[in-house]
Amino acid sequence: MELIERIQQIKTVRNAVILAHNYQIGPVQDIADYTGDSLGLSIQASKTDADVIVFCGVHFMAETAAILSPDKAVLLPEKTAGCPMADMINAEQLAEMKAKHPDALVVTYVNSTAEVKAMSDYCCTSGNAVELVASLPKDREILFVPDQNLGAFVMERTGRKMILWPGYCPTHVWIEPEAVEAMRKEHPGAVVLAHPECTPAVRAISDELLSTGQMLKFVPKSDAKTFIIATEIGIVHTLKKMYPDREFVPVSNRAVCPNMKKISLEKILWSLEDMEYRIAVPEDIAAKARLSLERMIEIVP
Repeated sequence: MELIERIQQIKTVRNAVILAHNYQIGPVQDIADYTGDSLGLSIQASKTDADVIVFCGVHFMAETAAILSPDKAVLLPEKTAGCPMADMINAEQLAEMKAKHPDALVVTYVNSTAEVKAMSDYCCTSGNAVELVASLPKDREILFVPDQNLGAFVMERTGRKMILWPGYCPTHVWIEPEAVEAMRKEHPGAVVLAHPECTPAVRAISDELLSTGQMLKFVPKSDAKTFIIATEIGIVHTLKKMYPDREFVPVSNRAVCPNMKKISLEKILWSLEDMEYRIAVPEDIAAKARLSLERMIEIVP
């Protein structure tokens, strides 16, 4: 309790807000002012009147907040919290891809670096990728980076053919269809909620394909009492808090993002005390990336 009180005290002194992704550990989610998926947190970052944003997530998320709120101090409590998917494409590789398709629109998943966002026409999240792509001119070719699984899901839902970069989320690829089927046998009648970053085999046997934010909205609309959750296990904490009368079962205890789990309450306190680790994006890159992110925020399903 003393640790939580100290965080709250210094947060007030700093005029800080704590944002936490749904994949963070339970205590970090509980102390946050806002929890959510990438889209929800991006919107909060763009609207906050706080002087300091403590972003409990991974590097690209804090970077996104810094781009959207250039007048704020954005802190990432653990500087090594990265994203393997974001590192699967860099600016040079995207430039080569664009050179081969000079008239194409580039749609980039928010799980990407600032440099890649700056070279993109639009950013998207798993929660609004379908709506965003559906809104684009039908006579334009589309390059979708870096997640091939989310890209394939968008193609299925929109009927739009896109050129996909072969990136992926290791945590979601670890979720196997055999694990889904095993859980179905253990929990007959349960509804399987899977993230679009899952593989085609998992998506094909799931009942609903939803971002974490969409999962939170779906549950109260369903008559089901038990849900099998096929995404990073951190969201189970959120779901149990919001809907204690329902049962939520992670499809696999292997579905853990080690980077998301690097942040603790102690690191949040140290971050606020020392104002570390400050995330900043060069303005020439930020200005270009901001345009693609603002287009993303405009498309809220």
